[in-house]
Amino acid sequence: MKKIKWIVFTVLVLCFGIVAYLVLSDKTVLADNFVYNSLVIYRSDFITGFFKFITFFASEIMVTLVSIIVFLFFKNKKYGMLVTINAICILVLNICLKLIFMRERPLDLMIITENGYSFPSGHAMAALGFYGFIIYLLWHMNLRKKVKVIFSVLLSILIILIGMSRIYLGVHYASDVFAGYLVSGAYLILYITLVKRYLWGVIND
Repeated sequence: MKKIKWIVFTVLVLCFGIVAYLVLSDKTVLADNFVYNSLVIYRSDFITGFFKFITFFASEIMVTLVSIIVFLFFKNKKYGMLVTINAICILVLNICLKLIFMRERPLDLMIITENGYSFPSGHAMAALGFYGFIIYLLWHMNLRKKVKVIFSVLLSILIILIGMSRIYLGVHYASDVFAGYLVSGAYLILYITLVKRYLWGVIND
């Protein structure tokens, strides 16, 4: 199991490196345009409003709010600590990566206002890194399996929709979102490994 975990981690890192190289070499234009055009062909006021609502779930405000909710409503308050640390780590990692690559946003496609660099997508990173960790925590709680499955499926759908929303709203290229998922997936493996190694007693208190 440990070998599989690190194989997945290595594959994710390598794939991120490949996507980053393609982005820096301007070789993702066709793929980015194809994904964008495939989404906006269905554009309507309802769908635009829906994706504006969905994208908010990976905003700094919402991530902060969810972290507070975890602190207030989870019996084990240390869960809140782990969730908050995770959110901060994702934010710092995304800022560092954006400063390294400094890719401009698709300004001619944007239908909402966003600032900062584009690669990788911070919302995609928050979606998988933040909500993915919450899914992990859910499976270590004393809940019925049916409840765990339902929440895991709902959060997984949310993670996918958040990525789609960033492309649909024109604030990210598809390669930004894909790279965000890749790097946050690798990050999540590292974070969970560190939690299990140094804070496993915290989770099982």
